[in-house]
Amino acid sequence: MQIEESCVFLNTYSCATAATVEVIGGKWKAILIYQLLDGPLRFSELLKTSESISPRILTLQLRELEYDGLIQRVTYAEVPPRVEYSLTPLGETLRPLVLMMKQWATEHMSSVLEHRATGELAGELV
Repeated sequence: MQIEESCVFLNTYSCATAATVEVIGGKWKAILIYQLLDGPLRFSELLKTSESISPRILTLQLRELEYDGLIQRVTYAEVPPRVEYSLTPLGETLRPLVLMMKQWATEHMSSVLEHRATGELAGELV
């Protein structure tokens, strides 16, 4: 596969998919974006709904998403301080992608799990 012309200006990525995966890839970023689709959430709410994410990792992932301009952090001058996270307009542009990822998993994950269970490498990957 050839390097896409649209990515030459990036000087880092061989294709647009690689660039996207760097921004929203990993175990938690897409999940956090999905959780914020319905509106702002506090840190503790994100922590509760993100299965087994640790507070430290959640903080790092939120900082990276904020650094890339996908989410915003708002601190309210209250005692104790209240902090909410929400999607920025740039983050909102990921809505269709994240919802398509959810749809794909709903439709195809059973097949993936079946292949994992019966595949040649199943015993070697454990």
